Amino acid sequence: MKTDTLDFKYCFFLILLCLAFYLPGIKAMPPVDRDEARFAQATRQMVESGDYVRINFQDQARNKKPIGIYWLQAASVVLSGTAGSREIWPHRVPSLLGAMAAVLFTFGIGRRLFDRKTAFLGAAFCAGSLLLTIEAHLAKTDAVMLATIAASQLGLSRYYVRPDPDTPVGPGAFWLFWGGQALGILIKGPIPPMVSLLTILGLFAADRNLKWLKGIRPLRGLLLVAAVASPWLIAIGVATKGAFYQGALGKDLFSKVASGQESHGFPPGYYLLLVWATFWPASSFLVPGLWRAWKLRSSPAVRFCLAWIVPVWLVFELVPTKLPHYVLPTWPALALLAAAAVVSASAQPGAEPREKLVRLGFIPYSLVVLCLGFGLSAIPYLLEGRITPLTLVPAAASVLAAAVMTGQSLKSRFISAAGVAVAGSWLVLAPAFQFVVPGTDALWLSRSVASAVHRIGHQGGSDPPVASAGYHEPSLVFLLGTRTVLTSPSGVAQILKENPRALALVSGREEQAFRRETVRLGLEVAVLESIEGVNYSHGKKTALKLYGVMPGQSVGLR
Repeated sequence: MKTDTLDFKYCFFLILLCLAFYLPGIKAMPPVDRDEARFAQATRQMVESGDYVRINFQDQARNKKPIGIYWLQAASVVLSGTAGSREIWPHRVPSLLGAMAAVLFTFGIGRRLFDRKTAFLGAAFCAGSLLLTIEAHLAKTDAVMLATIAASQLGLSRYYVRPDPDTPVGPGAFWLFWGGQALGILIKGPIPPMVSLLTILGLFAADRNLKWLKGIRPLRGLLLVAAVASPWLIAIGVATKGAFYQGALGKDLFSKVASGQESHGFPPGYYLLLVWATFWPASSFLVPGLWRAWKLRSSPAVRFCLAWIVPVWLVFELVPTKLPHYVLPTWPALALLAAAAVVSASAQPGAEPREKLVRLGFIPYSLVVLCLGFGLSAIPYLLEGRITPLTLVPAAASVLAAAVMTGQSLKSRFISAAGVAVAGSWLVLAPAFQFVVPGTDALWLSRSVASAVHRIGHQGGSDPPVASAGYHEPSLVFLLGTRTVLTSPSGVAQILKENPRALALVSGREEQAFRRETVRLGLEVAVLESIEGVNYSHGKKTALKLYGVMPGQSVGLR
């Protein structure tokens, strides 16, 4: 496969498509609990302290994920000139770029395995998928991890699919595969190597030979991985006296494998049910894509995709701890198989039952786009009782997308209809990320608290320190600063006694205990702000009150 000018044009259009999906909301969305806020706050503390080896959230070691994503976020913060600010968008830039890179690598894999049309449509499916669009907006590991996995798989595909098995593979495949492994380990630990290893084992199970791996140079590759990853791995082991490995492997990885962790335990089949939403809009073409792949499973290109998807999917289905993004590493292969089915049906419009399966795939797309569009438009009304023309944009866009796409599919213009499906998902998601969701104040309790603290602090010249009881979301720390104290009702009252300028943030369930403690300490306090909303971390309505010490008072409570 030779790269030509047309490939660059396709890549250029894919970059524009990624920016169209990922830029809306990148700045407007407040920090999201809980993982994003934890990653961003730990990065901020790295920049504040100058310690780029250890990972901390306030005074607690965050011994879970490797250092890579923190370094990338720190570089983005420093280069953007936002160090010391409470802006979340610089922390999200690596995820946006990682998602974009994953899409471009998907195109490269598609060009190696299939043809240009399939590669482009598959990359567009990957770019516009609901899950990757969400991950591109979050300052965490998964979008960047997907880029390292896609790079490694592109390199691996060059070894497996070649015109002549005896033809030497160029050096680019070596650097893609082993470079992806090295960077992937620094981003997500064992997950990227696991995906490639399972793909190799899947291909061996199908072919019963590994001669195609000739030229992969494992010794040289492992030395490259060691040179990239080992300096920090050694440094963190020394700096934490082994505590990082006890936390990352013992408490995080192995506990997830052994049992459902953090209330995220689900039985096998969870991802099979969830993929129809997370992989949307391309999930509408999964059935014809997988049906066609099974029919053509002897094809090296299809076999590579199946060996990538099946063992990885089974591993995550069998692991008790399940989160929606765990199967994200299979997205490029799934997208290419779905795209291959659409392109094939378009090239042979009379082929049955392939054409019928593809046409039927547009029905669930229409249902999902309508449900998603109207559901997003309903959020402000359900939480705040308001409707504006802007909040109705996703609903209107969903109707338009369903109508145009249905018309194209009925005319057997399947590639055009698939393009409309991707464009329709953008018409729904872009205004939702940019306006509807960030504009719904009831969802963003921490932002409302930070705004109230700033208003109060403006009267005194600077923001006062805050101690919180009952509401301990990481986004609160990110928005109010590292010195924010998350403690008990008695701890909050004690802080007010020691620093009368401080503010106490108290949730409804902790209010009585806080009141009793202030009386015991002889403090008279007043409610300065009341904030209500939904804590989406657990889906419950939450009432918060900001208390301050009454000047010149010593006993009682108001």
